[in-house]
Amino acid sequence: PPLAKGALGATFALAAAPRLPAPAADADFYARNEPKERLGELLFFDKELSGNRTISCATCHHPLAATGDGLSLPVGEGAIGLGVTRDTGSGDDAVEERVPRNAPHVFNLGAVEFSTMFHDGRVQLDAAQPSGFLSPAGADLPPGLDNALAVQAMFPVTSATEMAGQGAENEIAVAAAAGVLAGPGGVWDLLAERLRLIPEYVTLFSAVYDDIETADDITYVHAANAIAAFEAAAWRCDNSPFDQYLRGDRTALSKAERQGMSLFYGKANCGSCHSGTFQTDQQFHSIGMVQIGPGKGDEDDGHGDFGRERVTGDPTDRYRFRTPTLRMVAQTGPWGHAGAYDSLEAVVRHHLDPATAVVAYDPSQVVMPSREDLDAIDFVVQSDEARRQAIVDSAEIDPVALRDDEIADLVAFLQSLTDAACLDLRRNVPRSVPSGLSLAE
Repeated sequence: PPLAKGALGATFALAAAPRLPAPAADADFYARNEPKERLGELLFFDKELSGNRTISCATCHHPLAATGDGLSLPVGEGAIGLGVTRDTGSGDDAVEERVPRNAPHVFNLGAVEFSTMFHDGRVQLDAAQPSGFLSPAGADLPPGLDNALAVQAMFPVTSATEMAGQGAENEIAVAAAAGVLAGPGGVWDLLAERLRLIPEYVTLFSAVYDDIETADDITYVHAANAIAAFEAAAWRCDNSPFDQYLRGDRTALSKAERQGMSLFYGKANCGSCHSGTFQTDQQFHSIGMVQIGPGKGDEDDGHGDFGRERVTGDPTDRYRFRTPTLRMVAQTGPWGHAGAYDSLEAVVRHHLDPATAVVAYDPSQVVMPSREDLDAIDFVVQSDEARRQAIVDSAEIDPVALRDDEIADLVAFLQSLTDAACLDLRRNVPRSVPSGLSLAE
């Protein structure tokens, strides 16, 4: 919860009377389509969408792990297990590296205002693009995608580390390695062809989409739109105690939670970035966040992660990442773009004083399966004083001094952003999928 530079006036103004956001309403979300959502649920859990048929979207975004995986950094293609029990695989099939960034939760991303996806915003609504969206595929991104959440669903299947597979071990991995995403023989067409060969999917797709008359009409765009519809409906979570308070129930929050709310929107000035109904300004900021893991290929050894700069090419965007929504935040750790913090209090304290937090960082907070070669590079950046200082110097927030009891109240408020109906998500797990592949990891 930062004190933004130059925002002192706003801080004093908010301290006396917090300006609270409007509560979420049906109009903030896309219209429901239950047959489409059911199709999307099956696709979300079906390993048929991975190159080696060993991993699904749900592997890293599972309902039983609060739509994430509970790990600091995911271990994708080649690993075995689910959530915090997932390992790094073995032998020739073992993972080659950790996924470089934390698997973000999916709560409320079906709200209309979420027009930007991924930590660096590399998927973004953009009317100037042929598809209507900025994305890593550029002009090759097919038209017809419903929203940014659907565009996001197009890309994990193209990543060797996440779902496609390594090297030449399957035709989808080969296409992904060659950068052939669209068109005949591209990743998306190859995956659609798999779906066309499964009779139950053909029936379901035909029932949902008017433009599908035969199996040949099924495209991966149809699949991505269905996956997004499922995610948007299943994980709409906007009835937390804080939501109830915003809707007029002044008894919904405890005294500590109300005091934390006043700090959030006042003295601590968290609301300067975590603003609006879903507590995000949808912008990009550097908070001097600890960098762990293999990195995204930046700097001489490739272990750096320049964040938003990777998309814009602007050095002033270095180490900036998208402001995440804070809904359900108490359930969605580890926190940070690389999952550096496993304690909600610890990540709050980081926001209050990034420079101190980075120097005092406790690596025992990292939640990842250990393997000697992977462990050896996890802290290359954090252990380098010059790189660590560069990250700290990029922070756009100044220290805020809060007492321990105030920090406790702030954490209590963050916990009040939890919708109790979204704690038990067993209902979102199907018993089987049309491919017949196992749901077990």
